[in-house]
Amino acid sequence: MNEYDNPWTGISLDDYEKHMSLSSVNQLQTMNAMMKGQFEAYPVTSAMVLGVAGGNGLEHVRPEKYTAVYGIDINGQYLAAAAERHANLAGILQCLCVDVANECEKLPASELVIANLLIEYIGYPAFQKVIRQVKPDYVSCAIQINRDEAQWVSDSPYLHAFDRLDEVHHQMEEQALTDVMRGIGYARILREAFPLPNGKELLRLDFEHKTEEE
Repeated sequence: MNEYDNPWTGISLDDYEKHMSLSSVNQLQTMNAMMKGQFEAYPVTSAMVLGVAGGNGLEHVRPEKYTAVYGIDINGQYLAAAAERHANLAGILQCLCVDVANECEKLPASELVIANLLIEYIGYPAFQKVIRQVKPDYVSCAIQINRDEAQWVSDSPYLHAFDRLDEVHHQMEEQALTDVMRGIGYARILREAFPLPNGKELLRLDFEHKTEEE
């Protein structure tokens, strides 16, 4: 699948953000709060946000801490909105249009990778390749856990904007992701759960690269 076939290139940012911010979904707000912690958690000066969309959470980037923040997305319109909304980060925020599932060689190095609701859409093997390419010291992920049998996209007036996501969606499991990261030299150092409506939760899992000696 090339980037022009990817369902994410056909979903408008307006539909995405309105759906994610509904009180019955509450994911935009939850991720925003989570990202404040992600940006502050570790002694790094560079960060990469995979699936940055319209830049939700970038207001928590402190220019006195970061010299480079890479916003990565497959949708160029999302990136344009992110850059416009966060013009105060000019010189720090670098928005790159990359299909990370197929073009990870285009990604620069970064000390921290933030991947919130991203691994679901590229799968574990592609995520491993991304991490091997970027070589971060720390990886902070958020995955969606469904605690009941409800559909994985919450019901909303914007539901049909996401009809094609089944083509690229992979169900996430906490232990599977932990094992995948261990397989490329990353140990889990944090687990934090954020409850959502409709029997779902966002699970933040952070990992640190371990050398052979450790």
